[in-house]
Amino acid sequence: GLMVGLMVHGADIQDRDGAPDLLKSIRHRWPWLLHVFADGGYAGDKLKRRLKKIGRWTVEIIKRSDKAKGFEVLPRRWVVERTFAWLGRCRRLAKDVEKSIASSEAWIIIAHIRLITRRLARYGYR
Repeated sequence: GLMVGLMVHGADIQDRDGAPDLLKSIRHRWPWLLHVFADGGYAGDKLKRRLKKIGRWTVEIIKRSDKAKGFEVLPRRWVVERTFAWLGRCRRLAKDVEKSIASSEAWIIIAHIRLITRRLARYGYR
C-alpha cells in the first residue's frame, strides 16, 4: 500500500456510501486506476450504480470462503490490512481521539509521509 486517496467521514456513513465520493476525488489524478478491490461490505448493486455515474470502475469483491476455518489470507485484502497495520504504528492513530475530520486526515497523511520517507531512506542508502 501506497495511499492514493483519503476521505474521513463520520461513523453514521457506511463505507459503501462513502466510496463513490473517494473514487470521484482520485479519478482525475490517477485516470488509469479502473479496478477496485473491496471486501464484502461493499457488495451490492447500489455501489455499482453510483460508480457507473462517475467513471468506468470495476469492483471485485474479495470474500472469505464459507468453507474456511480459522485464519485465511485473502487475495488483495492483505494489502489493505497491512497498510492499516503500518499506519497503526503511529500512536496518534491508535485511537480515534481527533475532534475534527481535518485533523484526522492530517494525521493520517503525516503517518503516510513518515512511512514513505523511511522506505525511501532505506532503499536510497544501500
